[in-house]
Amino acid sequence: MLSIHAAVVEGRGRDAYTGEELRWDLLSTYDNLKSSEGRRSYKASFALKPTVDHVGDGTGPANFVICAWRTNQAKSDLSLEDFLDLCRRVVSFQEQREHARQVDDRGIEP
Repeated sequence: MLSIHAAVVEGRGRDAYTGEELRWDLLSTYDNLKSSEGRRSYKASFALKPTVDHVGDGTGPANFVICAWRTNQAKSDLSLEDFLDLCRRVVSFQEQREHARQVDDRGIEP
């Protein structure tokens, strides 16, 4: 429990990966029934809810960071290196697609 407390203090209220300010007021407010009714829009309203992320492979001493629920869901069980690689690939591919759309919209061959 001390490791989680240390992560909270060290995080200074921000997502350890994105730097976004976390919504501490959302702790203990998630409602499964409302989630099943509201689906994506309800869940999206909890994007910045603080969550605990395990750092490392879990074989050493407990090591945690605090990050947003959305970030934690996206990172899943990836290492930080693998998560960053995935993020770079997503951004790169989306930029390529956007460039291709812009070229198509202007009727210019790539």
